[in-house]
Amino acid sequence: MKLRALVVDDEEFARKNLSMMLQEHCPEIEVIGEASRKEQAIEIITKTEPDVVFLDIRMPSGAEGFELLEEIENKNFLVVFVTAFKDYAIRAFNASAVYYILKPIDIEELQLSVEKLVETRENYSNSPENYSTYFDSLKELSTNLLDNKQSSRIAISHTKGLKIVDDDTITHLEASGNCTMIYFNDGSRYLDTRTLKIYQNILNPEKFCRVHKSHIINLEILKEYVNDDGHFAVLKGDIRVPVARNRVTDFVRMLKGMK
Repeated sequence: MKLRALVVDDEEFARKNLSMMLQEHCPEIEVIGEASRKEQAIEIITKTEPDVVFLDIRMPSGAEGFELLEEIENKNFLVVFVTAFKDYAIRAFNASAVYYILKPIDIEELQLSVEKLVETRENYSNSPENYSTYFDSLKELSTNLLDNKQSSRIAISHTKGLKIVDDDTITHLEASGNCTMIYFNDGSRYLDTRTLKIYQNILNPEKFCRVHKSHIINLEILKEYVNDDGHFAVLKGDIRVPVARNRVTDFVRMLKGMK
C-alpha cells in the first residue's frame, strides 16, 4: 500500500517540483495534496489524515512549520523536513532522528528517505504509541532550532521504535557495520541504523571523543588511559575501549589539557 503524502511549501515551484519528483521516482508515495500555508495544511491533514508530510522549514521564519505540527490534534503521521539550511540545523535534525532532504533535492536522497519512511511507518503501525515519542522529539527539535542551541537529548531509532535519551547516560558507542551500538550507564544498549560518523557529528565534541575508527567515548566518565598490551581508555565500570595508535598522541594531548 502506498504512503499518502502532503507537500507543504509556500513556494509554488518548490511544491510542484517535489510533487513531480515523488510521482516520477518514488512509486511508494501517492501525493494527495499540496499546501502553501499553515492553515491550509492543517485543514488538509485533518480531513485526509496523510501518512507523511513533506514540510519546508526555514530559519528563523521556520516557526510556522513547527506551529503547524503543534496545532494538529491527531498526530499519526511522519514528517520529512525539506530545507536549504546545513551545518547546525543538520546536526539538530540528526539528533532528533527525523528525516530531512536538502535543497536542491537529490533524487537518490529522496528515494532513500522514502525507503526509510516505508520501514518506519510499518513499525509505527504495529506500535502506535511510538508517535507520541516521535512528536516529543519534534517538539524538542523546534525548541533547539528556534533558540539556536544544541540539545543534550538525542533520539535513537531502534527495532521497536524511538527512544529519547540524555547524552549523559551514554557511556560509549561502537560501530557495527553501517550501524552504531550505543551503550548506557545502566547496562542497556541499543542498535541504531545511523553510522558512527553521524554520531560523531551529533554529539557534543567537548563531552565525546572518537578514539578509534570504531569507538566514541564519553569523556565525563573516563577514569584513565593505559598503554599496557595496547592502548585503552578505561571508563567507569572498568569498561576498556581501544584507542587507535594513530590517535594516541592527540588523545593524550587532549587529556593533559582537560580541566
